[in-house]
Amino acid sequence: MGALGIPRLLSLLLWACLSTSLVVSAIYAPLREYAGSTFFDAWDYYNFYDNTTWGNVTFVDRQTAVSDRLTYVNDAGNAVVKVDNTTFVQNGPLVFRNSVRITSKDTYGIGALIMIDVRHIPYGCSVWPSFWTLGTEKLWPGGGEIDIIEGINMLNNNQIALHTTSGCFQDPNPGQTGNTVERDCSTPRGCLVAENKPNSWGPGFAQAGGGVWALQIDVAGIFVWFWSRPDIPGNVNSANSSSNIDTAAWGPPSASYPAASCNISQYFTPQQLVLLTTLCGTWAGVPSIYASTCHTPTMSCFADNVIGPGSPTYDNAFWEISWIRTYLNSPVPPPGASPNSTTVQSPPSPPLVVPPTTSFVTTTVKVTPPPEPAQSSTSSATLSVTFEHSLGSVLLVFLAWFLRYMNGL
Repeated sequence: MGALGIPRLLSLLLWACLSTSLVVSAIYAPLREYAGSTFFDAWDYYNFYDNTTWGNVTFVDRQTAVSDRLTYVNDAGNAVVKVDNTTFVQNGPLVFRNSVRITSKDTYGIGALIMIDVRHIPYGCSVWPSFWTLGTEKLWPGGGEIDIIEGINMLNNNQIALHTTSGCFQDPNPGQTGNTVERDCSTPRGCLVAENKPNSWGPGFAQAGGGVWALQIDVAGIFVWFWSRPDIPGNVNSANSSSNIDTAAWGPPSASYPAASCNISQYFTPQQLVLLTTLCGTWAGVPSIYASTCHTPTMSCFADNVIGPGSPTYDNAFWEISWIRTYLNSPVPPPGASPNSTTVQSPPSPPLVVPPTTSFVTTTVKVTPPPEPAQSSTSSATLSVTFEHSLGSVLLVFLAWFLRYMNGL
């Protein structure tokens, strides 16, 4: 091969190194499954009105949720979490319809993989469901927030976002299939990615049989995958609660937040899982946003939906969940349970508009979480990424020098 051919070949090799995906491939060991008759046992019910996103709901306690069948396990063995659709709500100065917000007793930090298999997501005008994670130990957003599933009204796609204090951004070249809307994670809507795969929301999601999301939290970044039911990877479809999960064959995620532009260890403390549905509030209820997908008699989110009979308005305002599974890329959690921690509950911030008059009120809840996931950056996956990045750096330096040398011939 001539002197001109070698530099060209090395240039191609250099390009291949630079374009390598930053997603971490690892094998994860099972930690916990939320499923079946015990699904609700490891969650705390909020038991207060929506004092974070100011929706027209009261998040009920467990006893009320069970007696009113707002949370139950159906004949298929799936967990159902729903908005009250049986009560006629009268108009008045303060009007709330019953709903549910639950927060996991467990916390999950760096090294965790969280997966959820959903058959049905709440949808409809005024409806605002979300499945997200909330950082503990610090006042929101000091511990970070990860919105895995979130949308409003009659949107047709899911939205994924991170919320942090200032200084965390999405990388300009994240390597994802979704569309980046906002890169700055400290803005009100967070660093937002819109899902562009079909059937990630609303009637289309339900008609396709639902789907699966996976969240990977690693020192190398935060990554979220979505698969509609027909596209779920084989190793996810065939897995059970005791199966290891290998992420190597999953391909690019829907949303990717490489650590190159956001130090994950700095901005994200151990996270609790949160599942809820609110109504109207500071996103779904904003008149201009409501009008973009809903066309109701008075064009009022509150008057045309919350008051009056709950059916048929809220007949589709329910979650149906086959399971939530959590994993660690280190098979053995650190010994001993973590001490009592103070967790500051906070809202999933509106991804589009926060009216200037909106203020967020936090509620402090004492929980005793089980052993936290390993926080060490020396896990097998992290060691692999560190080694590969170091080797890549050496190769790049060598290739750059060799190209200059060959071009001088």
